[in-house]
Amino acid sequence: MTTTTNADVPTDPLVARMRPFGTTIFAEMSALAVRTGAVNLGQGFPDSDGPPEMLAAAVDALRGGQNQYPPGPGIPALRTAIAAHQRRFWGLEYDPDGEIVVTAGATEAIAAAILALCEPGDEVVCFEPYYDSYAASIALAGAVRRPVTLRPDTDGRYAFDPDALRAAFGPRTRLVLLNSPHNPTGKVFTPDELRLVAELCQEHGAYAVTDEVYEHLVFTGTGHVPLATLPGMRERTLRISSAGKTFSCTGWKVGWASGPAALVSALLRVKQFLTFVNAAPLQPAVAVALALPDSYFTGFAEDLRQRRDQLVGGLAGAGFDVLTPEGTYFVTADITPLGGTDGVEFCRLLPERCGVVAVPTQVFYDDVAAGRPLIRFAFCKRPEVLTEAVTRLRTLATATG
Repeated sequence: MTTTTNADVPTDPLVARMRPFGTTIFAEMSALAVRTGAVNLGQGFPDSDGPPEMLAAAVDALRGGQNQYPPGPGIPALRTAIAAHQRRFWGLEYDPDGEIVVTAGATEAIAAAILALCEPGDEVVCFEPYYDSYAASIALAGAVRRPVTLRPDTDGRYAFDPDALRAAFGPRTRLVLLNSPHNPTGKVFTPDELRLVAELCQEHGAYAVTDEVYEHLVFTGTGHVPLATLPGMRERTLRISSAGKTFSCTGWKVGWASGPAALVSALLRVKQFLTFVNAAPLQPAVAVALALPDSYFTGFAEDLRQRRDQLVGGLAGAGFDVLTPEGTYFVTADITPLGGTDGVEFCRLLPERCGVVAVPTQVFYDDVAAGRPLIRFAFCKRPEVLTEAVTRLRTLATATG
């Protein structure tokens, strides 16, 4: 029998590109929560189910035989509902037949968009910290990240240097990947910031891929503004969202992408070889959810705002320097006042110290130093769970004092 060593195996470029991507921080921290019995505020999933109308529609679809392959772009009822929803809330017009495709969550839509639009060596401008799948998708395409760092301003709001954004664009820029409302910081990009992004995209002939899964979870008066609504941007933007966050069904993995037919067609050509299709009996249920009255969306956002305030107050009382989010499920906090210097080390010890799990945000940065003292907590949990977490976290202040 002949054996080989790793040194005997040729290095495949794709394997080399993906070697840095091991087990995600979410898997590590969730496993830590299970092992220690800690309150898991690390991963962003709700601990309650979505609207009953949606759940009942899923049961009806399951029992009604909608369990085989749906059409590749998604069932017509869902594509029509997505189009109506975007018209209703954002004034955006998309043709359900050709300008909308249903995907296995926003994560697949982002990956398929980047793979469809980028060639090896193309550059992708993105804002760090960024959701971990972004870096992996860019690497899969053989493209190059050009990160622009979001930093807390003097008022505690995350912002970027406009000159740094301009410098990130160049002759190889293929697209900008924009997440607003932004995970993990909770930042909502302002109209002026979006105008600069739009201006640079058009100046450099770049596309935009926008991750807007938290579009209905904005707690500030300005609200959410899709980049595609800005002049000149609809025709160069793939707008991505999903049901998971808005309807508390993260395990369903029903997302979608909208945009001009040529870009959607390119995305669909990749998507068909990733999952082909997904979630047949869940698609009609999401169509029902998208048509819920305005009171559902405003009530859901207000409920999350109250939970945000509950956790922000608890974290401040525990001694953290808290950066209050403008949207999303998440709040970031600086561990420096508690004597912490490294978020990864702090989060690995936190379950043993007080029985709570958080996520270190430095793993979402290329500029690791910028995120080293910051950690992220999820507040999309029941109020009683947040109360228990806050009670446990307050022991940190006692121990530090």
